[in-house]
Amino acid sequence: MSIYPHLKKTPESESDWFEALVSLARYLRGPDGCPWDRKQSAKNFADFAREEAVELDEAFGKQDNSHIEEEFGDTFFCMLATAAAAEEEGRFTLGHALERIHEKMIRRHDHVFGEKKAQTPEEAVQMWNDVKAREAGKKET
Repeated sequence: MSIYPHLKKTPESESDWFEALVSLARYLRGPDGCPWDRKQSAKNFADFAREEAVELDEAFGKQDNSHIEEEFGDTFFCMLATAAAAEEEGRFTLGHALERIHEKMIRRHDHVFGEKKAQTPEEAVQMWNDVKAREAGKKET
């Protein structure tokens, strides 16, 4: 038996590992998964993700790369568990959330993908904030 019983094959690439983690988050909430995971709501997992993000920040403060990697993984998995629970609750789908953030990052990086390019970090931040302000103005109308 594989050490990854929820998978058909051992992941090899980053995209394989991403799919494996998504699969694991969903599996743990399923009938053959973990009773504790099944009991958690998306909000519970979001709270856990915040706690893990604090631990990630602390690991950066200690400049311990192994610990940084571990806490990054914990934070990332909590976000995937949040998505798995949110899907079940009918709040959103992971695919749609990924599509939306991809589009948002392209839009917010107008200084990279648009006609006017930022020459300095300060210009980049200003242009980012300008796009964000325009978006906020559209939401208020």
